[in-house]
Amino acid sequence: MVEKVGENLYQSCVRPLKHRLYRLGYAAQGTDYQFSQEVSASLQRAAAAEGIELISLNNRYSAKTAQRNADLLVREKVDLAIEFQTDEHVAAVVAAKYREANIPIIAIEVPHPGATYYGANNYEAGLMGGRYLGRWVKGHWQSEVDEIVLLELPRAGSLPRMRLTGLLAGLNLTLPRAKQCRVTYLDGDGNLGPSFEAVRRYLRSSRSHRILVGAINDPSALGALRAFQEGGRAEDCAIMGQNASPEGREELRQPGTRLVGSVAYFPERYGAEIIRVSLDILNQRQVPPAVFVDHKLVTPATVDHYYPNDRLCDLARNVAPVIRAKTA
Repeated sequence: MVEKVGENLYQSCVRPLKHRLYRLGYAAQGTDYQFSQEVSASLQRAAAAEGIELISLNNRYSAKTAQRNADLLVREKVDLAIEFQTDEHVAAVVAAKYREANIPIIAIEVPHPGATYYGANNYEAGLMGGRYLGRWVKGHWQSEVDEIVLLELPRAGSLPRMRLTGLLAGLNLTLPRAKQCRVTYLDGDGNLGPSFEAVRRYLRSSRSHRILVGAINDPSALGALRAFQEGGRAEDCAIMGQNASPEGREELRQPGTRLVGSVAYFPERYGAEIIRVSLDILNQRQVPPAVFVDHKLVTPATVDHYYPNDRLCDLARNVAPVIRAKTA
């Protein structure tokens, strides 16, 4: 067990067993928005720290691409697949490909049959945002509200939509008279452009001056905000986002913004947790069917508390081009 190698010096004869190098497949949602970028970056960091090979592909927000990527990861014979794809309609197809190859799956944000779910506790996240929105109305609009607009993402399915269901429930609990308001659902597709267009069309027929907006994510929330601003009606709205993504946090720091809050999901922490769950699955340890993130409400007053390093990151990005220019 132990051998002497010098005066008062000993060394162990036991050598730890080398862990098998796992190969994980990761099909990312896309690269257009900061949230998915941060999830991908955190996964790459966590995999590298554990000595895990991570084969990364890009689903590009496309159902067809997601299916092709699943086929590729099956051919690569990965030990476990991590799926981050938005379209609920192909979730069963994608999951079946892995199941037939006996490859376990972790599904991020959108459930897949037979997969371990990792991501938002959607109803609780919505409830958190709705309660705060109700308190905001009490403090700023003397409890008066005319209309409620909810920006959804239908193709993601029923579970992400629970964010909006929870928001409406939280709003009604805090502000009972909101139950008498007209509620309109608009398809913003979880993107800034479609959300902007949907709200712009809606505002052509609405003359209300106290409109609450709940969005499925921050890009949708910002699309709605830009539509109100374009129409010169920013003061007519109060908007609640989801994700507290970098673009949302930047808006929360703007003086007088009508994005009054966003529920944080902390995608920069996803990687370490997903890798931990992956290793538990691969090592036959018991794993719950769903692992939820710990949400926090972020407002203009608390954004610097939860994300104190944002300004340092912005400074670093601004300084880097200057340094490169000087050394060129």
